[in-house]
Amino acid sequence: MRGSGVKRRAEEFAVFYEASRDDCLRTVAAWTLDRAAAEDLVAEAFARAWASWKRVRVHPSPRAWVVRTALNANISAWRRYRREQERSPADAFAADPLSVDREQLDTDLLAALRRLPERQRQVLALRVFLDLDVAQTASMLDIAEGTVNAHFWRALAHLRDELALTTRSEGRA
Repeated sequence: MRGSGVKRRAEEFAVFYEASRDDCLRTVAAWTLDRAAAEDLVAEAFARAWASWKRVRVHPSPRAWVVRTALNANISAWRRYRREQERSPADAFAADPLSVDREQLDTDLLAALRRLPERQRQVLALRVFLDLDVAQTASMLDIAEGTVNAHFWRALAHLRDELALTTRSEGRA
């Protein structure tokens, strides 16, 4: 009897993993601006999700749980690096600022995303890639819902303006 419960949970987790992997990876990659690091972080987060699957499966948003776990692991890595080195945490990943397949992402959009303030980029990643609502995003970032809206709309306006300028300056009307 016991084996059938484990098998059922494994199948349930496999379905969750397949349905959520790409969204979680895009979200973490947009947040960290480092595809290779995002892949490692998301893999670690999914391993932790499997280890805690009984608890994660009943979470209001299991995908958000995975992303939050990945981002917490990223923060922990920065802290470890800061203790080991006397440089800023951002330098830990500066060697390869964004190793993303250029065919998948528009270069102008990536450049504009890089210029966004970190909190705007975080809100945009959670709202667009994970399709979290304002309340879920606010809860995940531990900020007010009004702050989420402000960052989201400022980020969209900034991207719209940046991309319009790039299009005009390159003659792509």
